[in-house]
This record gives sequence, C-alpha cells and structure tokens, in this order.
Amino acid sequence: MPATEAAPGPAANGDDALSTTGPVRAAAFFDLDKTVIAKSSVFAFSKHFFNQGLLNRRAVLKSSYAQFLFLMSGADHDQMEGMRSFVTAMCTGWDVEQVKAVVSETLHDVVTPLIFAEAADLIAAHRLCGRDVVIVSTSGDEVVAPIAKALGATHAMATTMVEQDGKYTGEIAFYCYGETKAEAIRELAELEGYQLEHCYAYSDSITDLPMLSEVGHPTVVNPDRALRKEAAARDWPVRTFTNSVSLRDRLPAPSTAAVATTAAVAISALAAGAAAYTLLHRPGATD
Repeated sequence: MPATEAAPGPAANGDDALSTTGPVRAAAFFDLDKTVIAKSSVFAFSKHFFNQGLLNRRAVLKSSYAQFLFLMSGADHDQMEGMRSFVTAMCTGWDVEQVKAVVSETLHDVVTPLIFAEAADLIAAHRLCGRDVVIVSTSGDEVVAPIAKALGATHAMATTMVEQDGKYTGEIAFYCYGETKAEAIRELAELEGYQLEHCYAYSDSITDLPMLSEVGHPTVVNPDRALRKEAAARDWPVRTFTNSVSLRDRLPAPSTAAVATTAAVAISALAAGAAAYTLLHRPGATD
C-alpha cells in the first residue's frame, strides 16, 4: 500500500478557508483516543489507578483486554456501550479528588509518549491559522481536560459523571458520544460564533460520523473499517498517524497578538503560516 492515501477533499486540495478576507470564527475539533493519542485515555491510567488502590488486579486485566480490543479493531456502538458500562461500574465510589490527583501527577509519564506527532503538528498549525482547538472525547473530563490543556487546546468537551459527597455515583451526567458530540459542537459553535462550514474535525471512529458531518472540512484519522468505507463514499481525506512525540519538547504555538508585535516576529509568522498552510492543505497528505 502506498504511503499516501488521503482522499481528495477540501482539506487536501486547498480552498478558501485560509484565504477569506473577513473575520471568520472557526475551530478544529479533535477526537482524542486513536486520533491524538494512541490508546484509550481512560485505560492508559489503569496501572496508576491500581497503584493508588482504585483498581484491583482483575479490573486491571479487564482494562488491559479492553485496551487490546480497542487497538486491534476500534470500537463500534455495541463495544462503546460495553466499555461505558465497564468504566462506570469500575469507578463507582471512587474519590473524585484522588482521581484528579492521580491524573495530574502521572499525566506526562502516561500520555506524553502516546501523543501522535502528526496530531501535535496539526494542532499547532490550526492555532497558527487563528482557529480555536477543541478536544471532544467520550472519555471522562477528569482525564480529558488536563490532556487538552497540555496540548494547548482552547476547549475540552468530555463525558462527566454524577458526583455526590465527593465520590462518583456511577451515573453519567453528560455522555459525550455519537450524536451528543455533534449537539455539543453545535452549541459551542453558537456560543463562540464558529462558522461550522469553515471548521475542521478529525476522528478515527464510525461513531463520530455525526461530529464529522457537522463541519465543512472533515478528515478521518486511523479509521476503523466502517469509517474508512464512509470516507471513501463521501470523498473525505484519510490520514494515518503513527509517530509519537514528547510534549515537553514543544512550546505552544505563538498567539496572533504575539506574532504581530515586531517586524522580525511577523516575518517568522509568515514562514510558520506557510508551513501550516502546506501541512493542512498539501495534496496526498503524508500518512
């Protein structure tokens, strides 16, 4: 199979999204698991949850098996429902602050080696082009929010669980999945003034078809079989992310205001903008 397999489409062929003269509010929406990071973000922390007494050995084995299935075949609707039931049952009674502390203390050790370099480059490129970056994930907010912050994202939307007396009840307050993801994107777009026809979205799973369909520039990344078939039918770009990168070695992309402060910085920004345009719009994007 050739190294490039990007399907023709607006993000691959180039369009007016970067050349509009008026002020256009837009965002790039990224799924998290297998799109930005190589694992399920929740299961990636299972070892550390075990070390803190939140999981027993049986639960660790179950999470490892679920991770294996996720990596091998992705997750369709039934599998996602199974994982939801498993995770909610697993964390019932957990102390909320303890979970947040574990994630905060181990974030870079757990997640940094799992970040796809290609995703990090895209996030930086979108920020240089003046777009907000939004991480949209079915995983829990306690895990997603700090990862999004480390990536320099503007917003994070994730599943939230019901808390009572500082502990999780096992009930879900907001399930960020499927059509609900799309609804959350529409609500955020209305709040922030995003023009969805100028927005971008990236995901690996057929369950995110509603999210991808909301924007003018969808791209599928490391797609499962069903999403790959759908992308071919809709003429959407397809990309494969494989290379990991350390976030510690990367500084956040400069803001538009900072870029405009001096002529020297402006020249650098022009070069960076050209690189970003090439990355976002080159034909046959490298997989």
